[in-house]
This record gives sequence, C-alpha cells and structure tokens, in this order.
Amino acid sequence: MTPASVTPQRLPLTSKLAFGAGDLAPGMAALIVGFFQALFLTTVAGLSPSAVGIILLIGRVWDAFTDPWMGLISDRTRSRFGRRRLWMLVGAVPFGIVYSLLWVVPPFGPTGLFFYYLLVILLFNTTYTVVNVPYTSLTAELTSDYDERTSLNSFRFAFSIAGSLLAGVVHGLLITRFCTDANACLPSESRTGYLLSAAIFGVVMILPFFWCVAGTRERYTPPADAAASAAILTQLRIAVGNRPFLFVIGIYLCSWMALQVTQNVIGFYLTFYLRRADLFPLVLFAVQGSAMVFLFVWTAVSRKIGKQKTYYAGMSLWIVVMAGLFFLRADQAMLAVVLAGMAGMGIATAYLVPWSMLPDVIDLDELETGQRREGIFYGVMTFTQKTCVGLGIALTLQALQWYGFDGSLLPGQQPTSALTALRWMIGPLPTVILLIGMVLVARYPLTKQRHAEILAELERRR
Repeated sequence: MTPASVTPQRLPLTSKLAFGAGDLAPGMAALIVGFFQALFLTTVAGLSPSAVGIILLIGRVWDAFTDPWMGLISDRTRSRFGRRRLWMLVGAVPFGIVYSLLWVVPPFGPTGLFFYYLLVILLFNTTYTVVNVPYTSLTAELTSDYDERTSLNSFRFAFSIAGSLLAGVVHGLLITRFCTDANACLPSESRTGYLLSAAIFGVVMILPFFWCVAGTRERYTPPADAAASAAILTQLRIAVGNRPFLFVIGIYLCSWMALQVTQNVIGFYLTFYLRRADLFPLVLFAVQGSAMVFLFVWTAVSRKIGKQKTYYAGMSLWIVVMAGLFFLRADQAMLAVVLAGMAGMGIATAYLVPWSMLPDVIDLDELETGQRREGIFYGVMTFTQKTCVGLGIALTLQALQWYGFDGSLLPGQQPTSALTALRWMIGPLPTVILLIGMVLVARYPLTKQRHAEILAELERRR
C-alpha cells in the first residue's frame, strides 16, 4: 500500500467547533493566571516575589506529576462517554469553583497566605489536569489525517485564544473598575475588582466543556485486554524511547517557556517600566487577536510549506518583537501595542505546530507497539513542560527580587536595577529559548512523507 492510498479523514465543521470549545475555559484560565497571578500575589496579596516563585514552582511540579497519571487513567477508562470525555464532565464544575478561590485574599498573615495560596493552586492545577489532559488527548482520537490535525488544532487554539482575548480584556477592565487611578491602583481597590472577575469567570468557564462533550465522538475504542494496563513506569519508558517524541517535547518546551516567561513579566513591564498599566487590556487584545487570526493563516501556510518552515517563520517574527521590546523607551508606550500585535503573529505558531506534531508521533508509537496511548503521551509532554516552565518562572521571579524589585512600591519608585532586569526578561531571555527551539525543529525526523508511510502501514495491518 502506498502513502497516497490512505483516504483523508475529514471532520464536519460541527465537530471541529465542538472540539475547539473544549479549550475555551482552559484558554481563559491560562491567560488570566499566566499574566496576572504573579502580579496579584505580590502587589495585592502582599507576598514577596521569592515566596510567589516557590508557590508557583511547587504548583507546577505537582501539576506536572499529575499529568502522566491522568493520561494513564484516561487511557484505561471505559464508559459510554468514551475514554476522555467522561473526565471533562467530572472536572468541569470543580475547575470553575477552585479557579474563583485563586483570587480571594483571606485575612491571614504572610505565613497563612503562603499556605492558603499553595493549597488552592495545588487544587486548581489538579482540576485543570482532570479536564485538560483528556481533552488534549482527543486530538489524535478524532482524525488520523496529517493536515486535518493541523486544521483541528487551529480550531482548538482559535477558541483558546478567543477565550483568552475576551478574558484578558474583561478581566483587565474589572480589576481596575474600582481604582481611583488605573496606573497606580491601591491593593484594597484591586482586591474588589479581582473578586468580581473571579465570580464571573468561575461560572463562565464551566459551560464550554459540556458543548465539547456533546459535539465530539472518539473514533478509537481499545480492546479490553489492551496493554494500557501496564504499569505507569513501563508506559513512561516506552514513551520517552520514541525519538521524534523527544524532539516534540523540546520544541514545545522552548515555545511555551518563552511564552510563559513573557506572560509573567509583561504585567510588571507595563506597570513599572512603561508606567502604563492601563495599556494591559489593549496589549492583550493585540497579542491574542492577531494570534487568533494567524492560526488560520499559518494553517494554510503549513499545508503549502510544511510544519517546520511554518515554525521558522513564526519564531523569527517573534524574535524581532522581543528585540523591539528590549530597546523600547519608557516614553514609547503605545509602540508596545504595535509590537504586541506582531508578537501574536509569531505566537500563533507556538500554539499550532508542536500540538499538531504530537498526534503524528502517537501514530508512530501505534505502528511500533500496536497500542494507542494518547493520554500517556500528552501527560508526559505536559509533565516536562510544566516542570521546566515552573522552574523558569520561579527563577525569573527570584531574579526580580535579587535585582531589588519591591511589590510595595508604586510605579516610578522601583530601582533602576529592577527595571533593567525586566527589560532583559522581556527580550533577550525569550529570544535565546526560541532559538534553541528552532534548532530542534531543524532536526525533527517525522516529515509529512514519513507520516503518510506510517498511516499506510497502519491501514494495511488493520
């Protein structure tokens, strides 16, 4: 059987829309938490940057370890809702409730606040894992077509970015709703805005999961004696022995670490270096809006030139933006909005390419082992990403404290050393990480032709 004899498996628009809706709530939560959590914990809750870094690192490591377990659990699940969608139903309501608790400031001292936020973040990351690992594993379950998977992920991230765009703008407006001065908002004023936003989004985030469950169907049903019952260490060993999978992990890790470092620093950068916290909603709109549009642009480009070249183009554009932000002067704040729109064009490939590569790796694993283990692969991928990104964010926040950042000081009062550190974290640091990712893409072995051969052999065996 030749690669050309494999019949493309197209999905109806309704299935793509329903699948995309499943990433709406995680996209909202990821953006708000990514951009605002560190800023909230330091300037509103009053914790030191080093304490916040420790909390976020522990939360990430915990989240990372739960991901492979959740992947294995969903691989083994048998229900009338399939292997994945059952867990989305189970976790939807707890996810919304615990999210709201992230933004409460209880009347505790510094030690009590430290343990409160540590506990709530651990609970939030657990509920996020319960809904998100099974959801992301659905990608490989819905279609095996090489280009259709890229299209499917474009719908997924279009919903994710649209949700994060809405969340970022609305959340940014709500948290400054009660401030007398949006560029120098007092903690007591911000606290009320955060509570209002938490109540609204805590409810809104529950609903899209039900749409996704109702509108999708899993195409793969494993036999009762499938080898997914093997011990998790065996599953992990097989997964990390897949060479293309290691490249995908590295590519995703570099893309996402650069994005997460930027997300955590941009709020500090706008507030304390440019002294224009009021631009936060506009910057988020520019980034997420352009990213959402360019998801579909890059999807079309990828069909013509392939995933690797698409990634090069997007990352190159993003690197140019990082350089621009590094050299930006404090009196050029509006130019940051233009650069944010350009950054979104490149960031779209960070969303799209690694996640469209992963299902192809899973097909290779099926060819080599005879098993379908989407859950364990997605779990291992996010395990690596969250551990390394958590460490990177913790070090970033610790570096802010080393360079003299003080969360109790208002804009215009921070030392020059802290402002210089912010510039380096928004520019050169993400650039180096992205360049490493581009090197890995250049060496990625699973091309479109090779994937077609894999599908042909799988179809022949069936």
